[in-house]
Parts: sequence; structure tokens; C-alpha cells
Amino acid sequence: MTYIVIENCIKCKHTDCVEVCPVDCFYEGENMLVIHPDECIDCGVCEPECPVDAIKPDTEPGLEKWLEINTKFADLWPVITLKKDGDPDAKKHDGEEGKLEKYFSEKPGEGD
Repeated sequence: MTYIVIENCIKCKHTDCVEVCPVDCFYEGENMLVIHPDECIDCGVCEPECPVDAIKPDTEPGLEKWLEINTKFADLWPVITLKKDGDPDAKKHDGEEGKLEKYFSEKPGEGD
């Protein structure tokens, strides 16, 4: 098992989770984070830190697409270990349906 970041992170991108990760396995895209599944040690400390419930174990049904997205972009985006401000419109986008199709960006973030 590994933890992965799912759709609700898009356009929210809170980074509370990165500060608690003991192995620095979060990577930053322009408008979301991902977890590198080969680096995650399955400790679970990040999951309760996410204020928008966007971190899930990959064992939950229906998350195969998100495991693929996390795997792909963790190899392309820079590592992030320090907390930053989330998206200024995060509250507006929290829980919004269809964020992958509407907003997802393959562009990398800044990282640390």
C-alpha cells in the first residue's frame, strides 16, 4: 500500500502534508501535489493533515487513475518539503466535481 493524492488537491494545493512526511515523497505541480508511490513508506501521517481530504490509501477502490497520475508526475515535478500558502481560491474549489478535466496542469511547481 501507498498513499496518493487525489482530485480534490487540484486548485487547493494545501501543503500541510509535506511538513510531516518523514521521507520527503511529495512533489509539486503547478496546481496540485503528488506522492511518489515508490518512496512513500505508508506511515499515514500525511492523510489527517490534509484539510480537504485529498490523500487516500491506494487500496481504496476506484483510485487506479490517481495512482498512475501520482507515479507519472512524481518523476517529473520537483520535490516539496516546506509548507507554502495554498491556492488563494482553495475554499471555492474544495469539493468541486470534475477538477481533473477543468483545471489539472502538467506544469511543474517551484518545489523547495
